[in-house]
Amino acid sequence: MKNNLMITAILIIIIGAGSFFAGMKYQQSKRPSIQDFQAMRGERQGLGNNQRPAGLAMVRGEIISQDEKSITVKLPDESSKIVLISENTKINKASEGSLADLKTGEQVMINGQTNSDGSVSATNVQVGVNFGLDRERSNNQ
Repeated sequence: MKNNLMITAILIIIIGAGSFFAGMKYQQSKRPSIQDFQAMRGERQGLGNNQRPAGLAMVRGEIISQDEKSITVKLPDESSKIVLISENTKINKASEGSLADLKTGEQVMINGQTNSDGSVSATNVQVGVNFGLDRERSNNQ
């Protein structure tokens, strides 16, 4: 009788431990990985790895010319980009800015939509901050 009780207790412990281990393994197989979350985020936004949503652009550099509706920005790689400015474009400095703050030679960072001709329609322009461009230029020379 003592033997039967001992065997039953050992079997209960083994079955309990086995069930616990199997439950842990099952839970691990159901836990989403970081790659799963990144894949879901990319699918939801229409993105691949480390890409911006289609049509969104970020431009940074020095204003080299301007008119009432656009500015041309010299990029760190010495190329240039035309950026279209509208009345809906927000222009920021350390405080709210205006179109008058966009001056030739000024450092800018621009967010907007890429147009079919390669220009960018600005939604936001940050004015007057270097954004590390001097460091980037010295590294490229």
